Amino acid sequence: MNDAASGATPAPRRARVRAPELLGKGGWLNTGGKALNLADLRGKCVVVDFWTFCCVNCLHVLDELRELEERHRDTVVIVGVHSPKFVHEAEHQAVVDAVERYGVEHPVLDDPELATWKQYAVRAWPTLVVIDPEGYVVAQHAGEGHAHAIEKLVEELEAEHAAKGTLRRGDGPYVPPEPVATDLRFPGKALRLPGGTFLVSDTTRHQLVELAADGEQVLRRIGSGERGLGPDSFNEPQGLALLPGGKVAVADTVNHAIRILDPETGALETVAGTGKQWWQGSPTSGPALEVDLSSPWDLAWWQDRLWIAMAGVHQLWTYDPVGRTVGVAAGTTNEGLVDGPAAEAWFAQPSGLAAAGDRLWVADSETSAVRWVEPAGTGAGYDVHTAVGTGLFDFGHRDGGAEQALLQHPLGVTALPDGSVAVADTYNHALRRYDPATGEVTTLATDLREPSAAVLADDDIVVVESARHRLTRLRLPEEAVRVESVAHRTQRAATEVAPGALRLDVVFQAPTGQKLDTRYGPSTRLLVSATPPELLADGAGAGSDLARDLVLADGITEGVLHVSAMAASCDDDPEIEYPACHVHQQDWGVPVQVAAGGVARLGLVLAGLDEAP
Repeated sequence: MNDAASGATPAPRRARVRAPELLGKGGWLNTGGKALNLADLRGKCVVVDFWTFCCVNCLHVLDELRELEERHRDTVVIVGVHSPKFVHEAEHQAVVDAVERYGVEHPVLDDPELATWKQYAVRAWPTLVVIDPEGYVVAQHAGEGHAHAIEKLVEELEAEHAAKGTLRRGDGPYVPPEPVATDLRFPGKALRLPGGTFLVSDTTRHQLVELAADGEQVLRRIGSGERGLGPDSFNEPQGLALLPGGKVAVADTVNHAIRILDPETGALETVAGTGKQWWQGSPTSGPALEVDLSSPWDLAWWQDRLWIAMAGVHQLWTYDPVGRTVGVAAGTTNEGLVDGPAAEAWFAQPSGLAAAGDRLWVADSETSAVRWVEPAGTGAGYDVHTAVGTGLFDFGHRDGGAEQALLQHPLGVTALPDGSVAVADTYNHALRRYDPATGEVTTLATDLREPSAAVLADDDIVVVESARHRLTRLRLPEEAVRVESVAHRTQRAATEVAPGALRLDVVFQAPTGQKLDTRYGPSTRLLVSATPPELLADGAGAGSDLARDLVLADGITEGVLHVSAMAASCDDDPEIEYPACHVHQQDWGVPVQVAAGGVARLGLVLAGLDEAP
C-alpha cells in the first residue's frame, strides 16, 4: 500500500516557514531567571514541546525525549511550552511544581494564555515542533512515539548545518533549580499498614517512605532514589494496595510495571510488565511478565484480583496473582466518558481506585469524573457508570446534585464507612464527597494543595497533599464546607467549520529511511466520533484511511470531534533482515463551532507538515 492509498500525505518539499517567537505571560523556568528568545537559540536544533502537566501522554513524551536530550546535548535544545487545559494549570506556581515533579531538565516557557500555542496553530497535547538552526519550522508531530523520527531529522539537520557553517555546538541554556530539602517530594499515594504506620509513594524521589503513625516521622526509605527497574529502584511510583497476606502492590508508573513489596523484609519483586510502554497492537492479556503496560497509576484489590488504573491507555486492567496473568478489564483505549458494558466503556486517564463491596470507585481525571464499576446484572462481566462528570472539557467546583456538580482533575477516591466516597479533587485543592444514597456532592475541606489521595485512619482521614510534600490529617467533618460555585470550560478556542461536508485529513509523513508497514495489512487506522454523537450525520467509525469525508448534521451548532489516528512505519531497506518499526499515535478532541464561512477542511498533523491551504 502506498502513502496515497493509505490516506497518508506524500512528503512535501520542506517549507521555509519562520518559527514564531516564544512568548508566554508566565515567563521562563529552568533558565536561571533569563528570558529566552529564538535569536538566543540560533545555531541549535530546537524541539518545542507543547505540553500540559495533567496529560499522561505529555508525560510519556517527556520520558521519550530524555535520551534525545542526552545524546545530542551539544546541538539540541528542547524547549517546553506549558499550555494549560485546566484552570489550575494556568497558575504559575503549579507549573513550577510540575517542572520539578516530573524531572524536566530543559527550559520551560509558562504560557497560561496559550499565546504561543495559537501562533504555532497547535491542536493537541502533546505536540512537538522542530526548528532548524536558522530558525525555520521543519516538522510537526502530534502525540507519542516520535522520538525516533525526530532524532533522524536532528541527525540530518546536524550534518546539513555543520556543512553550511550554521550549526553552533556547546551547552544549552538549561540552568537547574536549587534542590529543596523536605522529607517527601511530591508524594503520590499512601496506605495504612496493619501496624498503624503509613507507606507513601515518594514519587519525585523514586522511593517509598514509611512514616510513623503520626504521619510525619520517617521510619525508613525503600529504594535507591535513582530511576530504574532493579531490585532496589523505582521510577516515579504512584499507587499502593495492600494484598491478602500483608504484602504491598506498587504501581511503578514510569517503569510501566507492577512490583510487590514485602514490608517485613523490604524485598521487591516485579510481577507484571516488561519495563516497556504498551502500544497499539501489543498483546492485551497473557503472562504478566510478558505483557507491556502503560503508566499504571493506582491499584486496588477487588473481586479476587488486583485492579490497575492504566492511565496511559485509558483502561482498567487486572492482575491475577494465582495464574500470574494480566488482561484488560474495562475500556477501549479511546479517551472520553462513555458508560455501559466494560468492553465498550471509555475512560480518560483513570488515576484513582477504591474498592467498596460490590463497587470499584474510579477517579477518571481527564473527564473530571467519578465513575464506578460493578458486576453486570446479567451475571457475566462488568458495567461502568458515572456518578459525577460530563466529559473532557467541563470542570469546576460546584456542589449539589451529582448531575450538575463539577470537579477539576481528581486523582484519588477513598471509600468511607457510611457508603459514600471521598474524592481528592486535585486541581480544586479540595476534598469532596459523593453520597450515592442522596446523589449529592459536597466539599469536606479546602486549602489543600494538589491532594492526590487519602486514607482512613480511625476517625480521621489522612490526605496526601502532594504539592505541600506532606500528609495532612483531618477529622471527618459531619457537615460540608460551603464554597462558591465555579464552572469552567477549557479555554481552547473552537474551530469554526462550515455546515455540511467537512474533509478530515490526518497528515502523516514516514520518517526518513522508513516506509509504512504493510506486512500484516493496513498500516494506518482512523477512528472518528463526536460529542454529542448527533453532531455527525455521516463519517463516524473506524477505518484504515487517514482521510475521510464527514457530514455535519443540520441543527447542531457546536460540539467536539474525537479523532484517533495511528500509523506504523518500518525501516525501508531490503538488506535489513529485522527492520525496526515504530508506532505513531495521537487522540485529538477538537472543539468545533458550525458557522457560515467556516473551514471545509480540518487538517490534523500526526507527523510532518500540513502543506494544504
